[in-house]
Amino acid sequence: MFAVIQAQEILLIVVIIMVLFGSTQIPKLARSLGQAQKEFKSGLQDAEDDEQKTEA
Repeated sequence: MFAVIQAQEILLIVVIIMVLFGSTQIPKLARSLGQAQKEFKSGLQDAEDDEQKTEA
């Protein structure tokens, strides 16, 4: 049902991303994705903290 991604497929995905975004934009894209992930995790932690405060 779920396919396993092999090395050739990952390489193809990386090449497509480089063509679409260009080599100069990839660091900016990676930085913004990392920051978005950090903010998302922070939001989840805040929600858990709020939930624990209301239960107590």
